[in-house]
Amino acid sequence: MKNENIRSTEIRKKHNEYLLPCVANYYQEPLVLTHGEGKYVYDADGNRYHDFFCGILTTLLGHSHPEVNRRAKKQIDNLQHVSTLYQTIPMVELAEKMAQITPGALKKSFFTNSGTEANETAVMMAKKYTGCEEVIALRHAYSGRSSLTMSLTGHSTWRQPGASIPGIRHALSPYCYRCPLHLRYPDCEVACAADIEELILTTTSGKVACFLAEPIQGVGGFITPPPEYFKKAVEIVHRYGGLFIVDEVQTGFGRTGSTLFGIEHWGVEPDIMTFAKGFANGFPIGGTIAIEEVANSMTGLSISTFGGNPVSCSAALATIEVVENENLVKHVAEVGNYFFDELHKLQKKYPCIGDIRGKGLMIGIEIVKDNKKPDPETVLKIFEMTKQKRLLIGKGGLFKNVLRVTPPLNISKTDVDDAVVIIDEVFGSL
Repeated sequence: MKNENIRSTEIRKKHNEYLLPCVANYYQEPLVLTHGEGKYVYDADGNRYHDFFCGILTTLLGHSHPEVNRRAKKQIDNLQHVSTLYQTIPMVELAEKMAQITPGALKKSFFTNSGTEANETAVMMAKKYTGCEEVIALRHAYSGRSSLTMSLTGHSTWRQPGASIPGIRHALSPYCYRCPLHLRYPDCEVACAADIEELILTTTSGKVACFLAEPIQGVGGFITPPPEYFKKAVEIVHRYGGLFIVDEVQTGFGRTGSTLFGIEHWGVEPDIMTFAKGFANGFPIGGTIAIEEVANSMTGLSISTFGGNPVSCSAALATIEVVENENLVKHVAEVGNYFFDELHKLQKKYPCIGDIRGKGLMIGIEIVKDNKKPDPETVLKIFEMTKQKRLLIGKGGLFKNVLRVTPPLNISKTDVDDAVVIIDEVFGSL
């Protein structure tokens, strides 16, 4: 144990010495994780933690899932990499599968390495198809770390200086708990969606290339729009010539329960969809899929050296098949509803829990002081205390006051009970 402690100290020291300072870590004393299995991760000091953040919603089925790993290992032994200059069976089979399972008429895919690249591809495609350069994104959104996707991001924490791309307009976020128009749902008649029309008429040329939005805003603190929001917003965007791009990087593949993709809860069919993170249970992959008419506008040459990597594509196919074969979409809805019910019981006990929102196993808990004032200081205390009790969760929100709880899709109600006991103990000792 002593040697392991020394190793943890050395790793933390070398991290500070050799990695850019922007590579920030959770916790006052960052965890040095060495391995994971299912719902657990282990640190270099031999401690085991319930992982209820899943590498930012990425290890969808838990760590080292045996079927996903088996398929990836088999593919490594056959063909590890060739780039998109060659056709491979896993990439074509994955593209066919995505056409089968995504909503509406989405059909043709382009695979990349990350959600950032997927969103870049989607916006490029929309601009090329429409012939328009102007794009609408949402405040509080997070779209990636490239110049374009940082410009799309409506969250100052994640926008590096000098990375602004012109032609992007940010609409109001459908943040009902902190309505930017100081209205109350449903009496507001979803005015935040209606405002998109004025945004177009006053800040653009009157025509737009696209509207890009997450069904539930991830980094923004799991902001969940009201039921009518997307139908109203997308109708306006279509009327002014734009396409609807839905960013399913965090919400896709059953995370929200009841449906395979988050946008299906709102009954809207996207023109383009992007996905990444949990797509391959931790193997690096992103992708963009579009309806055929839009996809066919992407003529000319483009390449992604590691996009469509056969190992990652095999892992993605395996992940989707596990979600389907184990009926995890239904399971997530049931366990998620149970989790929400237990958390609402805690909300009645602890006034600092201002709002609980999300869907399925994508749960946001907003922590506040009196009069709904954001309380990021308490979030930091909760973080350290849940870590001490061996529960890992996430945090986010523009005001850094939202706990993000996203366990693997295959957890049980007993696992939920274990987490709720810890959360209850932590809130009770604040």
